[in-house]
Amino acid sequence: MNTLSLVLAVLPADIVIPPNDSGLPGIEALRTIVGAVMTVGLILSVLALIISAVIWGFGANSSNPHLASRGKSGVLIACAAAVICGASVTAVNFFWAVGQTV
Repeated sequence: MNTLSLVLAVLPADIVIPPNDSGLPGIEALRTIVGAVMTVGLILSVLALIISAVIWGFGANSSNPHLASRGKSGVLIACAAAVICGASVTAVNFFWAVGQTV
């Protein structure tokens, strides 16, 4: 028996370690907290969008290009924040699945 076949015989062929939902106490409370934080993030994104749109409008109507550009930036940032908050669970699940195939 050569060394390579000895090493292959000793190494396990397949290791499967799925996430454990009941391994630690308080997992359900942590899920509730994360869901609440996501909700707060989405609400704050909507608030930021409204405020930025108002600033953009004031800047455009008062011929203040600096204020208008800050409002436009705020609108884009608020929309990006809402997309990130909303897609975070899907993104984590996608990368988890990709990581399982490596």
